[in-house]
Amino acid sequence: MRKASRLFEIIQILRVSRSPVTAADIAAQLEVTVRSIYRDIAALQAMRVPIAGERGIGYILRPGFDLPPLMFSVEETEAIVLGMALIERTGDRDLQKASERVVAKIAAAMPEPLRQAMTSRALHAWGGSAPAPEGAEFKSIRTAIRDEEKLSIGYRDEAGVRTSRTVWPLALIYYAGAAVVVAWCELRQAIRNFRIDRLESCAPTGEYFLKQGDRLRAAWIAGWRINQPASDRPVSI
Repeated sequence: MRKASRLFEIIQILRVSRSPVTAADIAAQLEVTVRSIYRDIAALQAMRVPIAGERGIGYILRPGFDLPPLMFSVEETEAIVLGMALIERTGDRDLQKASERVVAKIAAAMPEPLRQAMTSRALHAWGGSAPAPEGAEFKSIRTAIRDEEKLSIGYRDEAGVRTSRTVWPLALIYYAGAAVVVAWCELRQAIRNFRIDRLESCAPTGEYFLKQGDRLRAAWIAGWRINQPASDRPVSI
């Protein structure tokens, strides 16, 4: 996580907390070292962000400081709630935790009755949840997509045939019962779909396909629109 994003996240964590938050707790949420949090807190205080507290006790955000509010209509709020509910049906545990933080952050900045619409749990996405994959982590795949880093995968197809491949991950498709990674496959020299529950291994290679992702995604989307009716298009990120 870049420093600017981390500073923003620290402010958000302190905004929604009703009691002091220790540097260790913040570090665990942001997956950085405690020393990094101490430096970030000092940087925020130097920028006149009113953070009070000290090491070993915890930190709070004094009243009177806030980020510019995001205002939503009731329908927009319900759209957010339903979107977060749909994430609960995926096997992506990191996104599920992130969706909970999104709801908490937005609700903390909302007046009633919008806050009630965010927290009442009146909207639900029905259906079972996809199991978490065993041979891959969603987070590492999403990171590879953002960074345009190649992945080395061990894949088992529908017939049980195992292959080892190097792929360029382009997108993730979340279905109700499974998830698919769309990638350029060096073995097949074409864009292919790989079910994540059939990945027996998945690791970053340290090699990159920089500035190729947008071009390949555009080709994939164009081909999908030609070959698939609109009602069958999956939701992808």
